[in-house]
Amino acid sequence: MKRVVITGLGTINSIGHCVEDSFKAVVAGECGIDTISLFDASDYPVQIAAEVKDFDPTTVMDKKEVKKADRFIQLGIKAALEAMCDSGFATKENKRVDESIAARFGIISASGIGGLSTIEKNSVVCENRGPRKISPFFIPSSLVNMLGGFISIEHGLKGPSLSHVTACAASTHALADAFKTIVLNGADRVLVVGAESAICGAGVGGFAAMKALSTRNDDPKTASRPFDKDRDGFVMGEGAGALVLEDLDSALARGAKIYCEVIGIGESADANHITAPVMDGPLRAMKAAISMAETTAGGKIKIDYINTHGTSTPVGDVNESKAIVELFNGVENCPPVTSTKGQVGHCLGAAGAIEAIFAIKSLNEGIIPPTINIKNQDEECQLDYVPDVARKAELNIVMSNNFGFGGTNASVIFKKLDK
Repeated sequence: MKRVVITGLGTINSIGHCVEDSFKAVVAGECGIDTISLFDASDYPVQIAAEVKDFDPTTVMDKKEVKKADRFIQLGIKAALEAMCDSGFATKENKRVDESIAARFGIISASGIGGLSTIEKNSVVCENRGPRKISPFFIPSSLVNMLGGFISIEHGLKGPSLSHVTACAASTHALADAFKTIVLNGADRVLVVGAESAICGAGVGGFAAMKALSTRNDDPKTASRPFDKDRDGFVMGEGAGALVLEDLDSALARGAKIYCEVIGIGESADANHITAPVMDGPLRAMKAAISMAETTAGGKIKIDYINTHGTSTPVGDVNESKAIVELFNGVENCPPVTSTKGQVGHCLGAAGAIEAIFAIKSLNEGIIPPTINIKNQDEECQLDYVPDVARKAELNIVMSNNFGFGGTNASVIFKKLDK
């Protein structure tokens, strides 16, 4: 079976505009959650989010193209460019890959909602000013797969172009499909990009109506508190993450920098409820990932750290914690786990890509980011969550989990490449 490695990383989120800055901030426990500035939320029950601040899309796009792309696409383009440059396939001056590899270089994009703010704006225009005033860029700006469309054009990627819309598991599913595509010889390399920017009236109002969001408006920095007894919902975040996956042989042949190997993926469905999670689905996804990883590795493996989905929701955090306890046959056998959503919020469809990057950086740097804001740990959440302060650790294999509405679950396992 072909072996698949990661050779490029890129991200932009509420605590950093690149991988190095973001990981440094997440390890330091910095929090990007603040009062919403992207729209007037003063009349909303929820007035906080983790926004990307000081982002100028013209630094990565032609000014004429900016108005054609929703903010989630702009953020995705930024993350993709960093990952492609990091992998050595592109530069800021020459973004297109060599024509000799273009046909075997794919892209799989992901977003939970896509161009919601563009949909919202054009819906208002249609209602108030009539259909003839709708922007001609409305549809291509808001479709989820246009994230991959814009980026494939930018970098000249002519291989498979796919898109995932599986809620908060979307970019983890994209990673899984990129792995499968390379293993099955559908491409030699795949760029995975997850991006989300749904911090607008419809997005915040919709999630607030579901009672899914924290209403701790007076204390944004402690609003997202995974595994804490007083958690009251997640905090919306925005951002993008991008990863270049590549066949190991081709990576070695070109002398690429290799971050890690992808050794296992697992996917499952709860088949239970559209929004209420259960323990069984995540448990089966993690079991499937470990089963594949042990086949890939040729024997039993030891998970050293898990970057959990950990959204700071009352039911979700307990379910995931109990699933991990079940997976490892007791609390005493479980590895350290953390949630980085206390720092960057819940980036919905981009969460998987961003958190995979954090997990990979943890693997490479030998340090586990903390779970911040655990002041009163929930007695039903019994794991070692590395509270408040990052921890140095010998890491060889790490897992990243993401689960979404509709009962869709995905886990991915990364391993240091054997010398």
